[in-house]
Amino acid sequence: MRLFYNAGIYMLDAGLHFAGLFNEKARLWSRGRRGIFRRMAEAVQQSDIDRKSATPDAAQGDLQGKLSKQTSEAIEQVAGTESGGSDSSAERQLIWFHCASLGEFEQGRPVIEAFRAAHPDWKILLTFFSPSGYEVRKSYTGADFIFYLPADTPRNVRRFMAIFRPKIAVFVKYEFWANYLFALQRCGAKSYLISGIFREGQSFFRPWGGMFRRVLGTFDRLFVQNQESLQLLAGIGINRVEVAGDTRFDRVYAIAQAAKQLPEVEEFARGAKVFVAGSTWPPDEQLLLQLINAHPDVKFIVAAHEIDPARIERMIARIERPALRYTQLTPQSDLAGAGVLFIDTIGILSSVYRYGKWGYIGGGFGVGIHNTLEAATFGLPLAFGPNYARFQEACDLIAAGGARSILNYEELEQWFSGLLTDEEAWRRSSAACADYVRSHKGATEQIMAAIGK
Repeated sequence: MRLFYNAGIYMLDAGLHFAGLFNEKARLWSRGRRGIFRRMAEAVQQSDIDRKSATPDAAQGDLQGKLSKQTSEAIEQVAGTESGGSDSSAERQLIWFHCASLGEFEQGRPVIEAFRAAHPDWKILLTFFSPSGYEVRKSYTGADFIFYLPADTPRNVRRFMAIFRPKIAVFVKYEFWANYLFALQRCGAKSYLISGIFREGQSFFRPWGGMFRRVLGTFDRLFVQNQESLQLLAGIGINRVEVAGDTRFDRVYAIAQAAKQLPEVEEFARGAKVFVAGSTWPPDEQLLLQLINAHPDVKFIVAAHEIDPARIERMIARIERPALRYTQLTPQSDLAGAGVLFIDTIGILSSVYRYGKWGYIGGGFGVGIHNTLEAATFGLPLAFGPNYARFQEACDLIAAGGARSILNYEELEQWFSGLLTDEEAWRRSSAACADYVRSHKGATEQIMAAIGK
């Protein structure tokens, strides 16, 4: 099985490089891994030089010369051997966090930042598999090193481990790279999975999944989101498991507590009932346009998942009252008189939700809904499309009475009108959302009790 796994990794690597000729995302994936081991070695060696530069000045010059020589040697060695770390690597304390993409990063972020606060002397390595994670967070200041993860081939793993020599590794939710995990086990590093979630049908639970079960056995502890995952793992003999929940609850709660003041949005929302639709796609927007025109007494804020000025202008043309774009606001803009505000910039949606009374989460008419928790933490009753079953929090919010899945405009109108006219029903739904987030906090603290010792 290991042979087949490695063959599959080589095929995946080759396939993504070939796809880079035609696909921008694959091209970023391929380009980001070009010369990656040299860049990794240079970054680590420079970090060691910077750390050692705190020594007395008399010894500093000799030390930097020594480390510079080690840098050159390490870069040459890392081409194919398992050596390549400097003498200072034994002194370096490094923890490695791996996230598949942006969503997993947001789950890992509370733990990264908690670990930094508890262990400021440790170096933090952050890796991504996907461009949608790396390209957005490559400048994140909470980590010392940020790279794409090299493909999980035996040679790449030897080179990676020679450079970083992590003492602790934390994998977030998904991606169980066998060669990396076996290498971590061999070198005595501690390995953890956080915010994990498991379902029947995964390879671990199949008769032929013996190697994948051994991969799970490399973890010192698996922190999973729910009891179902714990029971599934117990059924295959994986018992170093704790139900800690989802670290995203800690993240969104912290975001809510530190939400930005947005003066223009505040002026737009002042004295009004506001409906906030976030991360919308065209199928969502077709329904929302009908709702906007049917309720002139309610103000709407719409933040599309992909900012397309032409699409926004087409929507504005179909709205039967004044509508504005956030990036085009001026001191002369009539915010009080506008009925719709389009958020055509990134990075503020999580703070925009604070101004809403109801919320809509896009993506449910496509591959799946986007983040519900950022809105739920502010107590917004939520609606979204039918493709939500893979998202535990959405299922839980529906069960708690805080959210509703809709199939068409009639169901959206029915849900919204009910909450618009029945204040007590709105309060119950709002409380269900806010209470759900508050009651699920604490995963970060539980995880840190293990990895932060």
